[in-house]
Amino acid sequence: MAEQRILFVCLGNICRSPAAEGVFLHLLAREGLEEHFVVDSAGTGGWHVGKPADRRMLAAAQRRGIHLPSRARQLERVDLVSFDRILTMDHDNLRAVQALAREGASGAGERAATIEPITSHCRRFRASEVPDPYYGGEAGFEQVLDLLEDACSGLLESLRPRPSA
Repeated sequence: MAEQRILFVCLGNICRSPAAEGVFLHLLAREGLEEHFVVDSAGTGGWHVGKPADRRMLAAAQRRGIHLPSRARQLERVDLVSFDRILTMDHDNLRAVQALAREGASGAGERAATIEPITSHCRRFRASEVPDPYYGGEAGFEQVLDLLEDACSGLLESLRPRPSA
């Protein structure tokens, strides 16, 4: 299995995308697949650069045994070619990443990341977005983790090599 580079993106990179990164890393560790992936997260905005995940998201993830190791960073144009897949949390982030991709399109045959909503990989839940829990209560953080566990499991399943017949 070749190394795959995955980037999760939300607005500020302190709630949803670091949670997605942590959930995906947790699944990889459980399956013994860590060496096959490079996983990171970023935000379309730069307000929280250098900060750890929101304390409420850290607590919700910790209750599930999930570690959130990242520090917030802002999405950069180089990410569009450094990663194989960029998974966004909502429609606004999807549009922002797609706009950055259009601005940076060199036409020089540069390999560009696949940009898609993380919810397209959900198997159990029907959702078009991962809602931002920042201004809500504890239940919102739990809901985000439920959606991300579903979506990240589906993503991992889609990236597994198929056995040859």
